[in-house]
Amino acid sequence: MLTREKNWEETEMSRFLSPRLADVTPYTPGEQPQDQKYIKLNTNESPYPPSPAVVEAVNRAEVEKLRLYSDPACADLLNTAAKHFGLKNNQIMPGNGSDENLFFAIRAFCDENHPLAYADITYGCYGVWCGLMNIPSDIVPLKEDFTLDPADYYNKNETIVIANPNAPTGLALPRSAIEGILKANPNNVVIIDEAYVDFGGESCVPLIDQYDNLLVVQTFSKSRQLAGARLGLAMGNENLIADLNRVKFSLNPYNINRLTLKAGQAALEDTAYFDKTRSAIIETRQWTKQELEKRGFACTDSRSNFLFAESDKKDGGELYRKLKEKGILVRHFDAPRIANRLRITIGTPDEMQALLAALDAILEE
Repeated sequence: MLTREKNWEETEMSRFLSPRLADVTPYTPGEQPQDQKYIKLNTNESPYPPSPAVVEAVNRAEVEKLRLYSDPACADLLNTAAKHFGLKNNQIMPGNGSDENLFFAIRAFCDENHPLAYADITYGCYGVWCGLMNIPSDIVPLKEDFTLDPADYYNKNETIVIANPNAPTGLALPRSAIEGILKANPNNVVIIDEAYVDFGGESCVPLIDQYDNLLVVQTFSKSRQLAGARLGLAMGNENLIADLNRVKFSLNPYNINRLTLKAGQAALEDTAYFDKTRSAIIETRQWTKQELEKRGFACTDSRSNFLFAESDKKDGGELYRKLKEKGILVRHFDAPRIANRLRITIGTPDEMQALLAALDAILEE
């Protein structure tokens, strides 16, 4: 009889693991099932394919060049990114997704004596990385309505990371509020994680030349349809970027593969496709929010490519399970304050229609 092999999460730690890591709880990514076709509304991927320019850039000739190492300087991508964002090349560092850039930043600007301040409801990876690197966490509660009060971060004397828009709430601060935090912490790095900024947020990139303590991190996974390529950018004062490169080149100078570099450059250059797909997602988000509210759901004022919703009729965990049974994946967090909510990625109009039909059936049970 065949038995299922345990995955790494079910396997006991070896006797060789460093005691310092024994209590680290790894970050749990969204489900990526391979055994069944689902409508995937759980990991905030784009419902649309990459730009045709990306498909053209990643061609047979480039595939054949995979025998060669990638350019550690990422020169072509940096030239395109600098032009796109109005920065200098030495104000930008590419990485394997925004997660890697964020990890490098926390490694560079925090240690056992320099804590990291972040919200109680935000990306779980911030806390995981602090545990991994023995960095103290200063967890700052959001307000009852899940909004972030900038004053809570004034005069922290700590490195600060803020996801703006936040995840999983989808709420965003205006640029002026972030500027207030920067002014109140002139001697500490403020990291702004802008993974979802293209769906209605206000980027802090225009502040980079004014504040030498600002680091902005963006990703190509959401609004540029390259989640599987793993590409992100860290942007800030040239000295901050030099710090990050010191960490990056101490680990792996060839950290971005050749095809991803080509794909990222093409995605940045195709602004028409970027605008078209971003607008489509925003329009679908607004329509879906209205439809959910008609069904008794409470939704935050999301400025991201997802909705953070709570039903007045069914428990969040129950809704998650029943939707999965119907072939629809959403994200449920079994965590204080948000256990009754679902994070629902915005898909195509047809996918959102299917979600609503499934919810109607569940709510009638």
